[in-house]
Amino acid sequence: MPHRIVHMLRARGTARRPVMLAIAGDSAAGKTTLTRGLVQCLGADRMTAVCVDDYHRYDRAERRGKPFTALHPDCNHIDIMEQHLQLLSMGEPILKPVYDHTTGRLVRPELVRPREFVIVEGLLPLHTRLARACFDITVYLDPPEHLRHRWKIERDCRTRGYTPDQVRRELDRREPESAAFIRPQRRWADIVVRFAPVAERADPPGTPLSAELLLRPTIDHPELAGVLKEPGTAMHLRLRRDTDGRPVDALHVHGYVSPEESQVVKKAIWERLGPRAGDGIDRDALGRLADGTASDPLAITQLLLLYHLLEAGESQAA
Repeated sequence: MPHRIVHMLRARGTARRPVMLAIAGDSAAGKTTLTRGLVQCLGADRMTAVCVDDYHRYDRAERRGKPFTALHPDCNHIDIMEQHLQLLSMGEPILKPVYDHTTGRLVRPELVRPREFVIVEGLLPLHTRLARACFDITVYLDPPEHLRHRWKIERDCRTRGYTPDQVRRELDRREPESAAFIRPQRRWADIVVRFAPVAERADPPGTPLSAELLLRPTIDHPELAGVLKEPGTAMHLRLRRDTDGRPVDALHVHGYVSPEESQVVKKAIWERLGPRAGDGIDRDALGRLADGTASDPLAITQLLLLYHLLEAGESQAA
């Protein structure tokens, strides 16, 4: 089995290989925002970011005549993506294709050298077993669909030249493929992240979205008992049923609490990172949204992912 061979080669590698983190999700789910903060926090000398949407087989004009959208595997070079993920996971450079989301064109490829950590984000990073075998940590972003639709309309109209009606029509056209190929990746994620308002609350406009993180037992998660005992109500942990009926820890990070309460939680997590969170880490990079505002639930989510990255890196070094 090719995926088993990848596992074996990564486990037996004598040279230091990068820690691989996948962030999967539908268009405008927040993948780039989550990735950007982690890259800025660790710095470009330690972190490499790759978007697998660059592996589109057709440009935007060519796709208009196709019977599928960019979400369909047949619209992407999945086999090349798998090859490149394997190379990156072994510490080897790749010549990656580049898709310009602003113009919708395929442009000159770029040389990518994996650093100590590699984040791979996009529509289909967890679509195949072979691709999944390349990752140490996997994340799926799962916002409510009505919220994701709003984000996509705002983004595509602001940065990609679409009208709201054009975006809505494209969302309708993409829905069958989203259900068939994007959302099924949720089952393969170690952590499922949902940013959304708290359903039972009527918070005023401008209240930061809260975050829910499903922490599946497929990887070892940080011990949070001490953090959860900190004063305040910024975060709590509950046992709930996952979509397959299995029990899973659900970590709730509240957006409606004061910045002071959130700061207590962030400080406690930073302390648990210890010497690993030393020089060269930009703590202020976490929690930044595209519009320049800050979100403590986003910062805490990124901080927990940073914990996983540094923990995996330390285990490899040992």
